[in-house]
Parts: sequence; structure tokens; C-alpha cells
Amino acid sequence: MFERYYIKPSTIDRIRSNWLAPQIERYVEWMDAQGYAGRNVFHRVPILCQFADFAREHGAADPAAASLHIDAFATHWLAEHGAGCKTDEARHQVLNDASSPVRQMLQLALDGDVKPKRPTKPFPFQEEAPGFLRYLREERGLRDTSVYHYQHYLNRFSAYLKRVGVASLGHLSPALLAAFVVDSVPGMARTSRRNLCGALRVFLRYGYRERVVSENLTSAVEMPQSYRLADVPRSITWDEVRRMLAAVDRRSGCGRRDYAILLLLVTYGLRAHEVVKLTLEDIDWERERFQVSERKAGHWSVYPLAGVIAEALIDYLKNGRPPTTDRHLFFRTIAPRLPISSAAVSSIAHRYLVKADIHVHRPGAHTLRHTCVQRLIDAEFPLKTIGDYVGHRSPDSTKIYTKVSIAALREVAMGDGELL
Repeated sequence: MFERYYIKPSTIDRIRSNWLAPQIERYVEWMDAQGYAGRNVFHRVPILCQFADFAREHGAADPAAASLHIDAFATHWLAEHGAGCKTDEARHQVLNDASSPVRQMLQLALDGDVKPKRPTKPFPFQEEAPGFLRYLREERGLRDTSVYHYQHYLNRFSAYLKRVGVASLGHLSPALLAAFVVDSVPGMARTSRRNLCGALRVFLRYGYRERVVSENLTSAVEMPQSYRLADVPRSITWDEVRRMLAAVDRRSGCGRRDYAILLLLVTYGLRAHEVVKLTLEDIDWERERFQVSERKAGHWSVYPLAGVIAEALIDYLKNGRPPTTDRHLFFRTIAPRLPISSAAVSSIAHRYLVKADIHVHRPGAHTLRHTCVQRLIDAEFPLKTIGDYVGHRSPDSTKIYTKVSIAALREVAMGDGELL
């Protein structure tokens, strides 16, 4: 594999004389299979060779032992190559440039694959409340995504306690909790405020049950008022949908992928994570239908495959989807060749809404989901039918759309008032 990138035999010999040469070559093969550009190989191989020398000098004799020296090597690399860094961000980038390829190479050598991990902070109260995450999963039956949100809000709480000098949960008081809420909620959306207070109340209730705190402080955190029908769904008109789709350049593989995703979002009202989990097996070309197997409420749905969406998917599969044995439907267009993420789906919708100059509050994948539901409401489909179509767990989730009747509001606005 080295011969594919290096011309001089002396360069190849020098790399192969390294004690981690087999692992480095396997990593180069992996990068090639994942579609990395040649410049990435030229940039990363010298770093890997220097890391191997550094690890050997510090007593490492195998890849597992070498993995213990990644952070020390990154610090050493920063000292040699970070002199011109003016900001913490620039220094962090130098550290990442040194440590990222080394971690990937060793993960491939030790685990047989390179699996990106979602960057998460550790649970901040692990020492005082070690069983809380298990409580969320086993007793409350929460999914990993919900547990992640609890960690997110409790990390904010932990950071606040450190900022005000509180070192233990035993020092919590109603005044301190109220001060945290007042400090945190400005700038947060209504739902985020409610989620923050809800997560904190659950944690405090658990802490009292396990005697982490001496009294039940749950009542000290009041849930903010939230009204189910207070917000108007952020949908767009069908003319704006056409403008958004017209903004997609379908001459590239990326454009073909994005066009198919946008059509799925606005036609079937799919959520971003439902698009992400679609596989080749979910599309039944013979019966002209496809299934969504992992919905939010835990059920699955089958839809007829519309002709325009079938054409978009075929165009993407033939001319945009990278060659891979992975059965997921949609992939990143840049290396490594991994399935697309939920955040990327929302980012795609956001990008084309902005590109088409469509102004809507919090543009994203849910904007197109709302648009799908609103179009069905305007067509006077029964609420139960609409809820089943888009995978609503409760009819109350669909009722909010009945507030919005654009035609009726327009008549009121253009009229001359109530007739006496």
C-alpha cells in the first residue's frame, strides 16, 4: 500500500523499518478504503512514525502499551510545533492533529475497526451518586439519548456549583438551587428550561432516596409553566418547499443525497433520526413501498414509495452513494465513509432553507416535518389518520396544527371587521 503513495524506495524502506510499520500500513489501507485524500496519508504517516519512535523511547513494546503514551506524545508534539499558536483553539488543533491519527491507528490495531465515539463529558456526580445513570436506564427505562440529556443538564449544574465554590451535594439548599435556575434559564427556549428543571428534580428526588442529600429539595425547583398549544408549528408553504428543492444542485453526489433526504422529510414527515436509520433493506422496490422501522414511539410504519422519491433515491444510489458494504442508505460525502448523523440531516434542511431565503424560526428537519403535517391538515384529513401517518404517539401531538388555518386568518385580516 505504501507504494501507492510514495515514489522513492528509500522512503518506503524507512517507514517499513519502523516497529509499528504493520499497524501504520493497515491504517493507510483503512484510510484508502474510507476515501481519504492522498494529502491526508502524506500528513499522517510522518506523525505516526514519530509517535512510534516516541513510544519506543518510553518503553512501549506493543500497540497496547503504546496507547498509554498518546497524550504525552501530543504534548511533546505541541511543544515542537505549536510555537506560532496565538490562541487556545490553535493549540488544541495542533494537539488534535497529533493525537487523532494515532488514536485511530491504535484503535484499528487493537479493536479491528475505527468507530467514532460521540464526545460526552463524564457524569459529574459519579462519586456521590454512582447509581444515578443505572437508575435512569433500569428503573425509569430511559433510552441512551434521554440519559445523555440528563448528563448534559447535570453537567451545567456541576459547573455552576464549582463556579460558586460548592464542593458537595450535601451543601445544597433551596436558595442555591433557585440561584442556579435563575442563572441558567436566560437565553434558553421554553422546552429547554422545562427539561433543565425536570432533570434537576429527578436527580434531587433520587439523591434524597439514596441519602445523598439530607432533605427532599425537589419542591425548591419549580417547573416553569408550559402550555401545549402555546406555540405555532414552524411550517412553510408549498411554494417555499419548491424554492428549497430548486436550491439543491443535483449534479454532485452530495446534492443527489440532499435532494432525496429533503423529499423524504417533507413528503412523509420523517424525523431526522428516522432518515438516518434507513437501510437498503427498508426499500421494497418490487412492491413500491418502504418501511420506517425505528420510530420515536417504538413502532414501525410502511409507506408507499412515491415516484419522484424513487427516482431521487435511484439517482443517489447509482451516482452518489459511496461503494461500501454497510447497508445504511445515506452516507457522508467526505472521509471517513460513515452513515450520516441526525445532526447532519437537520443541518442539510437548515442549509437549503437559508439558501432559498426562506425565513422561519429554528429552521431544520422538523420544519419540513411540520410542513408535511400542516399540508395534511389543510387537505382536511382526519387527525387520527395524520397522527398515524407521521408517527405521533398521542392525538394531542397532532391537535396543535389545527390552530393554524392560513386561509381563514387571511380572510380575517383582509375583511372589514364584524358585521353588525
